Amino acid sequence: MAPMEAVSNTVFRQVITQACAPDTFFSEFVYAKAITNPNTKFPIHGRLYIDSREKTRPVVQLWGNEAADFESAASSLKEQGFEAIDINMGCPDGTVIKNHGGSDLIRNHQWAQDVIAAAKTSGLAVSAKTRLGYSKVEEFKDWIPFLLQQDVDVLTIHLRTKMEMSKVPAHLEVINDIIKMRDEIAPQTLIQINGDIPDYQAGLKLAQEHPGLDGIMIGRGVFANPFAFEKNPTIHSLDDLLDLLQMQLNLFDDFSKKYDMPRFPSLKRFFKIYARPELGATDLRNAMMDTKSTDDVRKILAEKDKYLK
Repeated sequence: MAPMEAVSNTVFRQVITQACAPDTFFSEFVYAKAITNPNTKFPIHGRLYIDSREKTRPVVQLWGNEAADFESAASSLKEQGFEAIDINMGCPDGTVIKNHGGSDLIRNHQWAQDVIAAAKTSGLAVSAKTRLGYSKVEEFKDWIPFLLQQDVDVLTIHLRTKMEMSKVPAHLEVINDIIKMRDEIAPQTLIQINGDIPDYQAGLKLAQEHPGLDGIMIGRGVFANPFAFEKNPTIHSLDDLLDLLQMQLNLFDDFSKKYDMPRFPSLKRFFKIYARPELGATDLRNAMMDTKSTDDVRKILAEKDKYLK
């Protein structure tokens, strides 16, 4: 499952595990400097918290552009028991780019090279997640070979540019070109693809169509279907979905006792996952969107039948 800001934390990882877990989770975005400096403007706020009920630790995705921050962060993560680091080189968010992280590294190859080398000093597995380019798709012809030359363990490529955001279809047509680059430059690097992949079956089909792909990453697909990682998909009822929501509410309350973030409004983005229009739950979702606490949501769920069509 992809690293997603304010999504891929311990709470939602446990919900997806209950539904059907992927092989690997990636964490939320973590500002590299914040791991050893709590006074940064982008503090961790529980992003590295691992619940005792989680069986595996996520790959920690770091962002930033200062090599020294990545070296100290990687060393600290190793001491904390994490096994792998992913470097964010693709986030299109304006705040991240303004602070020289995410997609800004596509425009600054030296920063990219330096932070990869710094992360490697820890001895942890180091991967990178990027986009095809910053402004134009054709940039991948220089950018991807450059990254492959850095000898990362895994290279995940979101098949759009920064400027395209998620407004155009993923450029599946370049997958074979990327695999060929990997085979010629860094055959030891695993290639993973991200973008417009809704579920396990679609990912498997993509891998079969493009021999040489090593991994498939699903991001927004879990918002359409929290059971996206099922190898043998089944039909799930509204009650199945609302059971996951009840679990998320409980986990959220538990997490909130430990950290002041995230706050309740951040939960509302998840309601569309569970109260689905095709299951007659539009009014239920709208009612939940007007709530101000997890207890308000539970009250609505307790009398959900009056909202269903």
